[in-house]
Amino acid sequence: MINLASRDILHGWGKFVFTGIGLGLLIGVTLTMAGVYRGMVDDARVLIENAGADLWVVQQDTLGPYAEPSSVHDDVARDLLGIPGIHEAGNVTYLTMQIRHKHKEIRVMLVGYETGKPGEPAYLVAGRPITQSHYEALADIKTGLSLGDRVNIRRHEYTVVGLTRRMVSSSGDPMIFIPLKDAQEVQFLKDNDALVNERARTAANPAFNRPGVPGLLEAIQASQTSSRFVNAVLVRTAAGAVEKVAGQIERWKHLQAYSKSQMDEILVARLIATSSKQIFMFLVILAIVSAAIVAFIIYTMTLNKVREIAVLKLIGATNRTISAMILQQSLGLGLIGFVVGKLSATVWAPLFPKYVLLLPGDAVTGFVLVMLMCAVASIFAIRAALRIDPATAIGG
Repeated sequence: MINLASRDILHGWGKFVFTGIGLGLLIGVTLTMAGVYRGMVDDARVLIENAGADLWVVQQDTLGPYAEPSSVHDDVARDLLGIPGIHEAGNVTYLTMQIRHKHKEIRVMLVGYETGKPGEPAYLVAGRPITQSHYEALADIKTGLSLGDRVNIRRHEYTVVGLTRRMVSSSGDPMIFIPLKDAQEVQFLKDNDALVNERARTAANPAFNRPGVPGLLEAIQASQTSSRFVNAVLVRTAAGAVEKVAGQIERWKHLQAYSKSQMDEILVARLIATSSKQIFMFLVILAIVSAAIVAFIIYTMTLNKVREIAVLKLIGATNRTISAMILQQSLGLGLIGFVVGKLSATVWAPLFPKYVLLLPGDAVTGFVLVMLMCAVASIFAIRAALRIDPATAIGG
């Protein structure tokens, strides 16, 4: 039997194909939006995995170093090693900042860590680990920095000695790793002019500059040029001891301790919750627009064939045959659109500044939804076709 849908499509293939391409670009945007959300979730979970910790110990009553400010003394790491079940503890600092390199602004997360302890990058794709106590850095390749590059961070210049991959913050900002002492100075110490002013204020305060108490003023001023704070302590525990150790830390150390699952809930369910809702709204709007386009195109194509459909009815074509023809055209339009959309999303996803994760499962779901959307959209055209009077073929 002659396939009426294919015959009709071949008769006006140009309009049909170009309509499918336009629909495909819209579907490509929809798939990309889903990929952006997946990328945000993956960035958050990669951040947790790359920390190499079982527990995040942070300031009491805070959500930790990624979601809100946290400040603890760096000697806490040494105290935690006395708790049974803790194998390793390392201080870390996190600071999102803007740096300038070769006349280009780069937004990064600056990470201070202790060599050989949790928080250190698990692997390098090029170069070597940091071996000096100052002024060496590891950079994620997403920063655009190369081995040997020198980059200014606040007061000092750092040399990039190693490169990492997929070391990013929950916001997708690439990381730069420097020694902990340098990072403490960058984050917690004031600039030189502010230090001079602070020393002058301290010297003018009678409580700190007492006659007959030698060394008091000098000791206080020395404390203003050093920092003993970090944002978190990353802890590795014995197998199965996470909950017990966390309870002891919160009870006896008056700090907050989060496990991997809790940190995942903070980052995914809270930190990016608003962004995920916004992306979902965009997906809904794009789906409605796509369905409206398909419905309009198929409806228009049907109205342009009123006489042809009337002739088919006159020669004995059933309503089922005519409905199948319109449904097949709608599904064909959706198939072309999905193929174009998937290819488009795959091509332009790497060009986005943030990570776009296109999962095969999302593509399969998208294909099913596109076909379902096209089938529903064809209902309006089918109803219009079935109301056509066969006498139209004779009368016009």
